[in-house]
Amino acid sequence: MASVDAPAENKAFAEKNGATFAILSDPGKQMVANYGALSDAGYARRWTYYINKAGVIVKIDKSVDPRTAGESLVRNLISIGVAQK
Repeated sequence: MASVDAPAENKAFAEKNGATFAILSDPGKQMVANYGALSDAGYARRWTYYINKAGVIVKIDKSVDPRTAGESLVRNLISIGVAQK
């Protein structure tokens, strides 16, 4: 997950919401802009990029819904051939 918020804000968000994953802070908005995910309003769009082992973007999900993101993530990983255990 990437955010244009400062690291301290991301840490507070993670602690408040019980997040158990890292949140990338990009307050300069350079990385988000490079991926084309910077909105006109200046925030990072909720897009998921699927990047293979060679570093190639193989899929971009631009219709992420926080309520169903986990299910979509699994479905998309299967669609690009990520092995299941």
